[in-house]
Amino acid sequence: MRGGNLWQLGQSITRRLAQADKKAITRRSFASEAEQKKTVLYDFHVAHGGKMVPFAGWGMPIQYKDSIMDSTLNCRENGGLFDVSHMCGLSLKGKDCIPFLEKLVVADVAGLTPLTGTLTVFTNEKGGAIDDSVITKVTDDHIYLVVNAGCRDKDLAHIEEHMKAFKAKGGDVSWHIHDERSLLALQLPYIEACLVNLQLRMVCPVDKCGSPFISKSPCTIASTVRGILEGPLAAPVLQHLTKEDLSKIYFGEFRMLDINGAHCFLTRTGYTGEDGFEISVPSENAVDLAKAILEKSEGKVRLTGLGARDSLRLEAGLCLYGNDMEQHITPVEAGLTWAIGKRRRAEGGFLGAEVILKQIETGPSIRRVGFFSSGPPARSHSEIQDEKGTSLGEVTSGGFSPCLKKNIAMGYVKSGSHKAGTKVKIVVRGKLYDGNVTKMPFVPTKYYKPS
Repeated sequence: MRGGNLWQLGQSITRRLAQADKKAITRRSFASEAEQKKTVLYDFHVAHGGKMVPFAGWGMPIQYKDSIMDSTLNCRENGGLFDVSHMCGLSLKGKDCIPFLEKLVVADVAGLTPLTGTLTVFTNEKGGAIDDSVITKVTDDHIYLVVNAGCRDKDLAHIEEHMKAFKAKGGDVSWHIHDERSLLALQLPYIEACLVNLQLRMVCPVDKCGSPFISKSPCTIASTVRGILEGPLAAPVLQHLTKEDLSKIYFGEFRMLDINGAHCFLTRTGYTGEDGFEISVPSENAVDLAKAILEKSEGKVRLTGLGARDSLRLEAGLCLYGNDMEQHITPVEAGLTWAIGKRRRAEGGFLGAEVILKQIETGPSIRRVGFFSSGPPARSHSEIQDEKGTSLGEVTSGGFSPCLKKNIAMGYVKSGSHKAGTKVKIVVRGKLYDGNVTKMPFVPTKYYKPS
């Protein structure tokens, strides 16, 4: 039975990633192996048993020698290192770079403190999502952002078109696409990192994805818990490779610093729900940095592929553009109203603001929600019905959760049927199976934030 679940999981994730890839760029077919772009870590992946698949025009590892199930669990228990160099990093510079970007995204960029960032959404004139992105305000005249690989071409064309018009009116903004850099994502369990710093042993005999049991006396447990909540965290693996005190960098914050002898852009963020870092490193230093991270972890952190990355982000309730967010879905419908800055709600000024602000005021007609379900895992486009057989919407992502050992999914339903606990029927392979709406994330997030 477990083997069957593993096979289903791998097949589901492969289909889901391929589907998102095809949706993200219209009129594009998968490149042949010879035509695929390769990250500088491609041969490194192959040497470590990476199973390479086409994704967004790149050859990327979907998994390594371990199964997607085991790789997912190891990331939550010990840590995972992902090559995300297929994604596109770019910088906007100039005294008007912030007002320019605020015409295209919903975030209050001006309100960000220097060296902090946020998730945002690029919108179109109808309020739909062109792409989601993590943006960082480095300084008042420098913005760093990363866009999705499958959306690169349309995103860059969109930005360039509006930049030309903005500059024609006298705006001071320029850009640089960081094709000379690679991007690594290191995801580490926050609780475990705390325990390593406190030189304690973590034991999770029952639920490795839940709260750990610490093999200490009751008094020691009390002081330990206080230390975890109030004490500093110096992410142990990466800390070995830099002089900067990583315990002083919190979730969403950014630094430019030397790591393993290379000048890097470091953002404390990730796509798994765990604590972690995204590291933009000069491409000539990327392989050495990956080797150093794996070595310093003493075998605990493993190379992790797109398969586990997808199951991890689904467990964390995060959107996959092309599945859970598309050009006809607004940030409000996608459950990302929190990403629309308070000032932006009052002033507007971004593409599609009229549609989006009206939805905030009156409520959207559909909403993204999470589900638990029985039977086989629900897949993208599985119909969602109420108990009377009336169609409510459809699933956008679904699969078997390696961590929770149960089926999870997300999708869109009509407003009024979105409340947690609502019972639904989900159609899988022509048959109805019981499901219920649940809050997300499915697995609690463990971001490193100030006490």
